[in-house]
Amino acid sequence: MSENDPFTQEIIKNALVAIGDEMFVAMAKTSMSPIIYEALDYSVGITNARGDLIAQGNGTTVFLGMIDSLIQDILEKFQPSGDIFPGDVFISNDPYKGGGTHLCDVAIAQPIFYRDQLVAFAMNKAHWVDVGGMAPGSFTTDSTEIFQEGIQLPTIKVFEKGKPLSGVLELIQSNIRLPKDSMGDFWAGIAANKVAETRLVELFDRYGSDAMEQAMSDLLDYGEAMVAADLKKLPQGTFYAEDWIDDDGVTTEPLKVCVRIDISENKFKVDFTGSAPQSVGPCNNSRTGLVSAVRTIFKALTNPSIPANGGCFRAIEVVCPDRTLFTAERPAPVATYWETMLYAQDLIWKALASHLPERLTAGHVLSVCAVIFAGKHPKTGASTILVSPLLGGWGAMENRDGLNGQFSVADGETYNIPVEITEEKYGVKVRRYAFHDDDGGAGQFRGGKGVALEYEIPEDGWTFTGSFGRCKFPPWGAAGGQTGSPNYAEILRQGVRADPPEIMAKPARVRLQKGDVVRMVTATGGGWGDPQLRDRSAIAQDLRDGFVTAEQALRDYGYAS
Repeated sequence: MSENDPFTQEIIKNALVAIGDEMFVAMAKTSMSPIIYEALDYSVGITNARGDLIAQGNGTTVFLGMIDSLIQDILEKFQPSGDIFPGDVFISNDPYKGGGTHLCDVAIAQPIFYRDQLVAFAMNKAHWVDVGGMAPGSFTTDSTEIFQEGIQLPTIKVFEKGKPLSGVLELIQSNIRLPKDSMGDFWAGIAANKVAETRLVELFDRYGSDAMEQAMSDLLDYGEAMVAADLKKLPQGTFYAEDWIDDDGVTTEPLKVCVRIDISENKFKVDFTGSAPQSVGPCNNSRTGLVSAVRTIFKALTNPSIPANGGCFRAIEVVCPDRTLFTAERPAPVATYWETMLYAQDLIWKALASHLPERLTAGHVLSVCAVIFAGKHPKTGASTILVSPLLGGWGAMENRDGLNGQFSVADGETYNIPVEITEEKYGVKVRRYAFHDDDGGAGQFRGGKGVALEYEIPEDGWTFTGSFGRCKFPPWGAAGGQTGSPNYAEILRQGVRADPPEIMAKPARVRLQKGDVVRMVTATGGGWGDPQLRDRSAIAQDLRDGFVTAEQALRDYGYAS
């Protein structure tokens, strides 16, 4: 085959992208935990032999910068000694190196060989229900060092030359609360990587090594070229934004974060210098998480329609000093890293929203609003751990209302766990799941509505942990629109609201009794434009839908029903 045959090269490139999609489906179908097979809180992908991202399946966008980072760590650690073999499998959850986030996000990688030559890597990264530590579910809001958050897995082998390393697997199982579930998800990750190996070897058999290497190189160049064309369309110059993170979960002081963006025809430089130092509490984020955050918003600003690969991100330059909230170092706690990581995206978003109103909205729910409920199942008596992200409202745009009930930008292609599965698998009763009418988000175009979700606790002794960022500092409005409403949780003891209400933003292992109700409320997005300019018929519709009350309509819009 000629290297210059564009038709065959295009077929190969599309086949490589399809491998990521097939891996994604394989993992969902073989996993044990609803957080994976229902919520889809994972990501998969392949790299070339040098660790350049070639293709990534849909999933959690928060992992967009982390697949290739892990492979680079494997290469740096094992390649110099020639210690990468066919049949090897590597595992890692190191938050500070190798593409880590927090310890619950476990990555599994496999080198792929063709005729004894290393040609690629397959990898997946998924949220495990538990990896040990001081709290069920392994993230909590009051940890002060990484050692409290679970078992740490530096980049190590779990298979060598096709043979499982039983001691390593036994060590992992002995440090997690639900080994059946988590190890089931481990084997799902192994299966997804095997799919990639099978499909990639088939392509090498069909087209040969030279053509495949050329196609992978072309795919990277294609990503770079497509993004470069759109980068030129962005407003050029220097842009700045700052904001405040509520607190770190341990102390109560707000934490300043900021960004300076320099955009030219061929460079997208972001500088987070001036942001707060790493914190006592667990909202710290790693440098790989920072890169991933920037990649995500950069992709949205340029060409979100093309499949992600390493070439798409060649124009990015990320600057940030060490040991900040965005670049924490060991042994800083990182359990709720997303509360900071997402601000990196949101700062860029905020700085550019008024310059790209056709593409960017006002502020959105931002926080993952991740929750953990742990206790005994009322029917079986077995220990159970419910882990789930929550959905909320997105900001309005210059020409439309915000989207209602969507996941944070970090979650990408994730979903909520269905009510039926929640009640059957975990035993809690879902009392309410609906859009709320909390204040916030008024504008010519209103912010999308958040939700109110209520769980009734089935047995004594359950605990509740959650991280609801943007409680003190709600989503920002744009062009005169109001800020949105906050994220928060409320405990109703025996179903009765306390006076004053028991409101919290970062509950850590709150003890509950049978009949208690936990009410989780997520943000309404920021509004866009002067509320007085909102169309009267749209206000009437909001009233009919229950999105606003008559009092709010009169106060915010001057509308009397």
